[in-house]
Amino acid sequence: MRTAKKTTAIPAAAAAASPAPVDADPDLALSALGPRLKHARMVRSLTLKALADAAGCSESLLSRVERGQVMPSLANLHRLARALDTNVAELTASFAPPMSPVTRASERPVIEFTGLRGKKRGVKLERVIVPIRGQLLQADIHVLEPKAESLEQIAHVGEEMGYVIEGEFELRLGDEVYRLSAGDSFYFSSDVPHSYRNPGKTQTRVLWTNTPATF
Repeated sequence: MRTAKKTTAIPAAAAAASPAPVDADPDLALSALGPRLKHARMVRSLTLKALADAAGCSESLLSRVERGQVMPSLANLHRLARALDTNVAELTASFAPPMSPVTRASERPVIEFTGLRGKKRGVKLERVIVPIRGQLLQADIHVLEPKAESLEQIAHVGEEMGYVIEGEFELRLGDEVYRLSAGDSFYFSSDVPHSYRNPGKTQTRVLWTNTPATF
């Protein structure tokens, strides 16, 4: 495995100054996902066990997700969406278009991922573009606490690019590992297996866009 390491950070003070949402409630995203996931499963006449088997997760985890008790990992969300012949954006998107083309920092929806027993994993998505059904472009700010990671690598159709707003960021593409700092950017085809982590001691924020919308 070759590792490309970035040693000099490019200042990004202006971008880093953007405030994090203060009023957005991650529980709202969690409570919305469960009923939509259950509805999609029932429309397809799938039992909990059948969907869990197809997605490669436990039946108990799926049950807790549907009841709004836990937010699965991004990898699990992708597998569940694929098993339901849809995508994560469809499961979490708003049914109605936003009232304004502008989203204030304090109004951004937030998705917070949890692990076993609802323990927070230190990974959140701030929706820069409020998802609506049918849109092609997706943009989020990935917020990672120190040592937080996305776990398994995922791959799907599309293209992705990102810009590190603040902190240290490690991007894995297949067998390649890239170390980035504030001001660095990246681009890759989504069919390359990918994952990421925060290797640093402070919070990392990454502006991430992809098309088509997938999560």
